[in-house]
Amino acid sequence: MEEKIVETLEENKTVETEAKAEVKEEGVAPKKEFRGKNDRRNSKGGKKFDRKKGPREEVKKEFEERLVFVNRVSKTVKGGRRMKFAVLVVVGNGKGKYGFATGKSGEVPDAIKKAVDKAKRNTFDVKITKNGSIAHEVIGNYGATKVFLKPAPEGTGIIAGGPVRAILELSGVRNVYSKVYGSRTSINAIRATQAALSLLKDHEKVMALRKGGAE
Repeated sequence: MEEKIVETLEENKTVETEAKAEVKEEGVAPKKEFRGKNDRRNSKGGKKFDRKKGPREEVKKEFEERLVFVNRVSKTVKGGRRMKFAVLVVVGNGKGKYGFATGKSGEVPDAIKKAVDKAKRNTFDVKITKNGSIAHEVIGNYGATKVFLKPAPEGTGIIAGGPVRAILELSGVRNVYSKVYGSRTSINAIRATQAALSLLKDHEKVMALRKGGAE
């Protein structure tokens, strides 16, 4: 009885070896061993791998976004009051392009998304000098708000506050003096700053005008 069992085992082994040889000759890849759901070994050396992978590389956004102001507003209708949120957002790429817009929705995130999309569609360009400042002094007016901007030497930084700082930083200006006169409403200050930046000229043109005046 034992001899028969040994013979059958030897026959099975020979059949398996012949089948593997045929598979190799035909070029068919052998089936992988099933390791189960909880087996976390990789194919090299049977080592475990860490599920916690390193941080993925974040996709760089074209525009940086900044929330300047949030205000809760209400509308009285027949059924009662409808509460909404109004936000003011500034966007910029730090290379001379910026934009701003307002958005309104029942939730703050939705209002911010609306404002950001609108700001990206309406962008403006600003002319910046080599030292990250503006070419000359300029004054912008909007309503009862007046914004005064003055160039500053390297290392000064942005001497401004609130909305004016946001729009100058995101546009790429690094050194400037500023002063706000009149109304300090956020949207009016930003619009007055945009009016001032739109009046800026190239540094070369300013120097040419100064030389022409000196002559």
